[in-house]
Amino acid sequence: MRGTMVGGGLIAVLLIAGSVPSRGAEERTSANTPKLKQLLEKRPQADINRDGVLTMPEARAFQARLKEIREKRAKAAKRARQQNPPTQSDVAYGPHERNVLDFWQAEGNGPRPLVIYIHGGGWVGGDKTNIRPDALERLLDAGISVASINYRYSTQKPFPAPMRDGGLAVQFLRHHAKEFNIDPERVACFGGSAGAVTSLWLAFHDDMADPNASDPVLKQSTRLKAAGAIVAPTTLDKKTMDEWFGMKTVMHPAHPIMLGVSSEEELYSPEVREVAAKASPIHHLSSDDPPAFLDYPQKYKPLGKQHTPGEMVHHPVFGEKLKEAADKIGAPVVLNTTKDPQTQFDDLIDFLIQKTK
Repeated sequence: MRGTMVGGGLIAVLLIAGSVPSRGAEERTSANTPKLKQLLEKRPQADINRDGVLTMPEARAFQARLKEIREKRAKAAKRARQQNPPTQSDVAYGPHERNVLDFWQAEGNGPRPLVIYIHGGGWVGGDKTNIRPDALERLLDAGISVASINYRYSTQKPFPAPMRDGGLAVQFLRHHAKEFNIDPERVACFGGSAGAVTSLWLAFHDDMADPNASDPVLKQSTRLKAAGAIVAPTTLDKKTMDEWFGMKTVMHPAHPIMLGVSSEEELYSPEVREVAAKASPIHHLSSDDPPAFLDYPQKYKPLGKQHTPGEMVHHPVFGEKLKEAADKIGAPVVLNTTKDPQTQFDDLIDFLIQKTK
């Protein structure tokens, strides 16, 4: 659920509303401005001098840093695409304007395995160009073709649309396996944050193929050969999150949007909890699922009572809980954390290579 929506969005609202106080007026800070207080609670790193009070100059500086980071990432992605351009760009796999993918054809004899990258961004942002250049290069060097997809944001259509689009991309590529020279039996997915959740959801979900569909694409299987997940929140049920961490956790702003509601209170209702269960990878886990690799590369530390939404939704506890559930039923899940590093594979990309070759 990575993204800068909270920081950038709140600051933008303040600036648009006119945040410069008139002469003699009290300076706006988190102590007297609700939106600055909300920003400080959601993004404490915006408090540059760490005095516990967020000022408008600090908010503006934080916005400038976010903008600089976004611009650097965009330039890096552009350079990577210039150095290793897709074989095909913006291929439409569905009816929506965001149902497009980029495809890189790997060299090799016969149909190639395929790994699909699903970008993160809390289902409210992100783009297919965010695929890591080193991951792309390693997969292609191993003779594995790569696709990177866009999908509908939850702001356009909430669950299940963003995840179902991932399945539609799998079905589309399988249906056109000959044109893309891929092996439909060797298809894997990976992603980070929201993209990691979707990858696991596809891996664990029952096959969504519809043998009676009039569209031949929808007759194709959505099942995967393997899935890789970087910092995945393995449940979207807020009550379960609170139980796992033993406290009332800070809500990520993308959470209610994905589930089609507007408030944190609604996340605890029985109706929304039922939707959250259907959106949670751990809810679909079974012993016959394909192997999955869970990666939490950040330094392991317990979640403190004062935590950010990002620290919570990306915490290794999500991986530990999924691993525990998988071990109980014999599902093939590999967990890698700095507290308990796995030794079976070099890393997530090595896992994908070995599982699809």
